[in-house]
Amino acid sequence: MASFHWSVCVVLLCLASGVIATPPRTPVNVPFYRNYMPTWAFDHIKYFNAGNEIQLSLDKYTGTGFQSKGSYLFGHFSMQIKMVAGDSAGTVTAFYLSSNGAEHDEIDFEFLGNRTGQPYILQTNVFTGGKGDREQRIYLWFDPTKDFHSYSVLWNMYQIVFFVDDVPIRVFKNSKDLGVKFPFNQPMKIYSSLWNADDWATRGGLEKTDWSKAPFVASYRGFHVDGCEESVNARFCATQGKRWWDQRSFKILMVINIGE
Repeated sequence: MASFHWSVCVVLLCLASGVIATPPRTPVNVPFYRNYMPTWAFDHIKYFNAGNEIQLSLDKYTGTGFQSKGSYLFGHFSMQIKMVAGDSAGTVTAFYLSSNGAEHDEIDFEFLGNRTGQPYILQTNVFTGGKGDREQRIYLWFDPTKDFHSYSVLWNMYQIVFFVDDVPIRVFKNSKDLGVKFPFNQPMKIYSSLWNADDWATRGGLEKTDWSKAPFVASYRGFHVDGCEESVNARFCATQGKRWWDQRSFKILMVINIGE
């Protein structure tokens, strides 16, 4: 299991140009219903501040979740989340993109709960053509239960970049020329959920959910979506090459971890 320390060197490069790449555009905070809708256990979602903040809750009966109204083929997607506090062992808070079907594509943030005082683990994964098994895990360099933090995905034809508070933590490059599949022709919806996974989430399932601590609550705000919206059956983005994330400064981003 890899841990991610403060000593991180981030190198941003353009293709053979020597120009320093720019960060993604600043997310625009909007109310929940602008881009999203609840999908299950509606009574386990609470709304605050005219829908600018919501809370998901998990108890021994059910978790809950929501999804985007649209499907997207490339773009920049961001969410501010405050994780379940206290004894969260066995719980998973997920923020991810996914297409449909047996050979679906998927881009995952999964936050694995832990016993009180033990750090959260952030697990990322990428599915292409229905195949995953690309999990990477890090420890966050802050307590994600104390305040809201931003978790973002930048997805274009060249790479997928995972960000935590604008710090790139993982890059999945388009290596189709090496025979590695890359998500490029299946529009995805954006999903988030809070659910019980105590058969695997904490220490491989050794730590079980303590239901006496329920309900478990995760809070959300931001709800930023800036993507190429297409029908679920589309195979290309109609504005491909014209959006800000298609530009040269977003073709290569390298993350070098120089911590131990």
